[in-house]
Amino acid sequence: MKEETQARTDEGGPQDQAVALKAALGEFVSEVKSFQADIRSRLQQQEDRMSILDRKSHIPGRPALATAAAEEAPHRKAFAAYLRSGDDDGLRGIVPEAKALNTQVAAEGGYLVDPQTSETIRGVLMATASIRQIANVVNVEASSFDVLVDHTEMGSGWATETATLTETTTPQIDRISIPLHELSAMPKASQRLLDDSAFDIEGWLAARIADRFARAEAAAFVSGDGVDKPTGFLTHPKVAEASWSWGSLGYVATGADGDFAAVNASDAIVDLVYALSAEYRANASFVMNSKTAGAVRKMKDADGRFLWSDGLAAGEPARLMGYPVLVAEDMPDIASGTYALAFGDFGYGYTIAERPDLRVLRDPFSAKPHVLFYASKRVGGDVSDFAAIKLLKFATS
Repeated sequence: MKEETQARTDEGGPQDQAVALKAALGEFVSEVKSFQADIRSRLQQQEDRMSILDRKSHIPGRPALATAAAEEAPHRKAFAAYLRSGDDDGLRGIVPEAKALNTQVAAEGGYLVDPQTSETIRGVLMATASIRQIANVVNVEASSFDVLVDHTEMGSGWATETATLTETTTPQIDRISIPLHELSAMPKASQRLLDDSAFDIEGWLAARIADRFARAEAAAFVSGDGVDKPTGFLTHPKVAEASWSWGSLGYVATGADGDFAAVNASDAIVDLVYALSAEYRANASFVMNSKTAGAVRKMKDADGRFLWSDGLAAGEPARLMGYPVLVAEDMPDIASGTYALAFGDFGYGYTIAERPDLRVLRDPFSAKPHVLFYASKRVGGDVSDFAAIKLLKFATS
């Protein structure tokens, strides 16, 4: 284009040169306008995309990662509506399986707890000092959980080339069945309080349920009798370690009735540790209540060093002879003949089986003007390896 214009300029006079210059400027302006239109089109397309994202997230400029949380809001809103007023229409449209209508729930039905509330409850249960923290926890859908344990040795022997082979002993497998029991809590709140939109009903309900479940579970896992509740590990028969056999827990005596021995008191702790087989010691923990811990942490070895050491980092458990200590208040106090201290690998030694869901049934009639919330879950527990747990008995033998 420039070469043609230049050629015409060279051939013509001043008038022709002016016409050529005007044409060149017109073409340049046209190209600039086309470029501007293209830029505006691209910017508009980008704005349209951002607008679509903003409408999906409900809040302009909200990051895409927050979209999932926003999509969960209708479920939480519907669950809160059910807790406040019993309105279940919202739950039916959002989560089809939220309605709990099956033979393993009360005939009146109930509703699965909101996921965020459920996680809050489980978090509190795990944070509470309980055997749950160190036991083997499994989620099941059935009404019981079976543990198969091979606790015997296969026989073997040396053989020569010509000698007749003899039959060796065959290992025996035991089946330990852990039934699930219903654990429930029934907090109540006034209808006036529920009508107050500023009241965090989900947080309140989660805290009340978790507190009740945590205390009930912790006690049952230690001393439950197995009747409509888990079987605690201290409920099983106990025998002196020298006479230990499968089906009972072995114990080591302190040598003094209701106390540690006056001389070399720490020897009982050492004997307890080494009563446990080496394969279990690697992941073993001590379990005791606060009063027992207060007595044990004063102990020193023959060189005057404390057996007890506090955790070096926040949240790290204290250690006794290098092994972590779980302070569980449901363990018995030191007294005559009590088993106030346990040591073992509870990941092998104790199994907790539970259904993963929590249910809530709203009852506005039984305690007017209050509303009752019947929350329930199913959980069971029992010793799954009798060789993995040893006890310290505060007695002479």
